[in-house]
Amino acid sequence: MKLDAKTGADLIAKIRNVKVLILDVDGVLTDGRIIMSDDGQETKCFNVRDGHGLKLIQRAGIDVIFLTGRKSRVVEHRARELGIEKVYQGSLDKLAVFNEILASSGLAPEQVACMGDDIVDLPVLRRAGFSIAVSDAHDEVLGAVDLVTKNPGGRGAVREVCELILKTQGMWEELMGRYRA
Repeated sequence: MKLDAKTGADLIAKIRNVKVLILDVDGVLTDGRIIMSDDGQETKCFNVRDGHGLKLIQRAGIDVIFLTGRKSRVVEHRARELGIEKVYQGSLDKLAVFNEILASSGLAPEQVACMGDDIVDLPVLRRAGFSIAVSDAHDEVLGAVDLVTKNPGGRGAVREVCELILKTQGMWEELMGRYRA
């Protein structure tokens, strides 16, 4: 996704302010499907490119937070693998958690990007400085955000947003230096 004059200076300004990226998990980092075995073990499918995008954005100094309404050991494992320390699971009131994150970090809402896919994410999306929905999000969400990704949840949407933030903030070329040697 490339920003140009048609995109608008307001959106570019919002993206340049981002210091933290808050992600829902099911439907954003995954395609929303939950696979359960006969013994109740849960499995989720994550996109490796989304994971690398999250590593890149962390290298650039942008914090990543998982904020999900469900509880899953799979999410704990994925967060640990990616070096994401702030994981809020079982968050039925995501806005309350969002406000706690702001209070504890000293960040303003304008410094937070939030990415979601369903109506439970709407309160946080409306409060965040930069709000994003995956392309296959619920219609209510699609109509309430600053940006809709080209890719659906679990299929590269997170990587798309990570690259957009890095490029808009002027950090992409420096990060790519290690890969272009």
